[in-house]
Amino acid sequence: LKMIGDDIDGPHMARAREAILAHGGAAAANVFTRFQLALYGAGPWNAIPTMPVELMLVPRWFPVHLSRMSYWARTVIVPLLVLQAMKPCARNPRGVHVPELFLPHGSPAPKRAPHQSRGWATFFGALDWLLKRADPLWPKALRKRAIKACEEFVIERLNGEDGLGAIYPAMANSVMMFDCLGYPPEHPHRAIARRSVEKLLVVKDDEAYCQPCVSPVWDTALACHALLEAQGVEDAVARGLEWLKPLQVLDVKGDWADERPSVRPGGWAFQYRNDHYPDLDDTAVVVMALDRAVKGDGSAEAIARGREWVESLQSKNGGWGAFDADNAYYYLNNIPFADHGALLDPPTEDVTGRCLGMLAQLGEPLDSPRMKAAIDYLERVQLKDGSWFGRWGVNYIYGTWSALAGLSAAGLDAQHPMMRKAAEWLIAIQNADGGWGESCDSYKLEYAGYESAPSTASQTAWALLGLMAAGEVDHPAVARGIAYLQETQAEDGLWTQLHYTGGGFPRVFYLRYHGYPKFFPLWALARYRNLKASNTRRVAHGL
Repeated sequence: LKMIGDDIDGPHMARAREAILAHGGAAAANVFTRFQLALYGAGPWNAIPTMPVELMLVPRWFPVHLSRMSYWARTVIVPLLVLQAMKPCARNPRGVHVPELFLPHGSPAPKRAPHQSRGWATFFGALDWLLKRADPLWPKALRKRAIKACEEFVIERLNGEDGLGAIYPAMANSVMMFDCLGYPPEHPHRAIARRSVEKLLVVKDDEAYCQPCVSPVWDTALACHALLEAQGVEDAVARGLEWLKPLQVLDVKGDWADERPSVRPGGWAFQYRNDHYPDLDDTAVVVMALDRAVKGDGSAEAIARGREWVESLQSKNGGWGAFDADNAYYYLNNIPFADHGALLDPPTEDVTGRCLGMLAQLGEPLDSPRMKAAIDYLERVQLKDGSWFGRWGVNYIYGTWSALAGLSAAGLDAQHPMMRKAAEWLIAIQNADGGWGESCDSYKLEYAGYESAPSTASQTAWALLGLMAAGEVDHPAVARGIAYLQETQAEDGLWTQLHYTGGGFPRVFYLRYHGYPKFFPLWALARYRNLKASNTRRVAHGL
């Protein structure tokens, strides 16, 4: 705001400054904020945990290796390694700095994040102290080779106009890396990296913002499910599925192959293109949509390849992560650079529920080893109150719906203890207006139970879909939830929703999916109608 000329003493600037100082000032900000301050000469480089660029050259067995981190961490960190090694100073023609955001007597950077253990933090803190002192001593030839390895990593995964990792932080870091390395603005690599960032911008008459990413595959697949449930719009569904089919990644072995080198590609990514990083969640949802709509339309091979890929990336504990198998090196969340607590991509309840549902819908028997492993995983991680954690949607409502959908498809009886406890929990947290809502505060580290919030269209739909999966279509709570959606539907047939209900990184940032309050309520209403009109109360699909 200072860079675009806002008055430092303006009311909004004063409020922001007071809030920052009340939380320890700029020195207490997270690692990525301190990194940006250092780039602009507004903060010291030694306030940033050291990640030597030579990390790119260590063997795969090394405890701190990129392959042990999540895909989003890899793509963000690699260009950052170059920036930290070169310590550039960003162009700042107005000379804007923020000394007013630092406490008068100084405030050291936090020793450890709240999620980090004291023992590991002490160990990695001592290691960071050593690395800072060793930084000037690295052989120049070795550093040059490491920087070259970073450059090659980024170029291989540049991903055209969809950008490195197809997420904003990685894209922005790649632009700065190319600039630092002397690439001119017109060089194809630097130009395409900048273009990928520009494509995330949304500029309107009254607002402008940058999206963290886009979600066309996810949105299209979920919309197809809602329309399949609604019925009568087969042409629209067919067009959506035809658009999805060629986006299947069949010829690129991405980073996931580090853990599963013998597996054939076959997944879908979240974005338009992100061939190195397809994900299990999107793949399961697309495969289920293709399977529901299949009428000899040539989808059999796409379904088979998607299924093969999902099956092959099941983790050893029976669950599925989002992008990788067995990405559960939890000690890494204690390195100083991981103060956001999201360095890893371990198996999660919601993705596991989706993959379980896909396998069940495709005919995998309940007693197969992979199905039993997935069900056992969900049984182990179900919370005492009956709910499941939701990593990619807010929060326990989303996780509980996801798990119930998969377990129902797998053939668990509605009277199974897992199903009963979850259904009772959903019924117990219904709001007085008939809807359901949950606050992002439910992601707090010290779990104190679900955090209530005003009802939202998407969370109400998730709760309803979960209850129907649990065999509760005739329960009064479901009727009240359906009435809530009917009463809050706008004249244009849609629903409004101000709250964020998409999970980005818990306790760091959340996502607003503009499609969620559109297709999820439609889906829930249509399913209720269909089940009420049928001779069975059992959901016939994996989602």
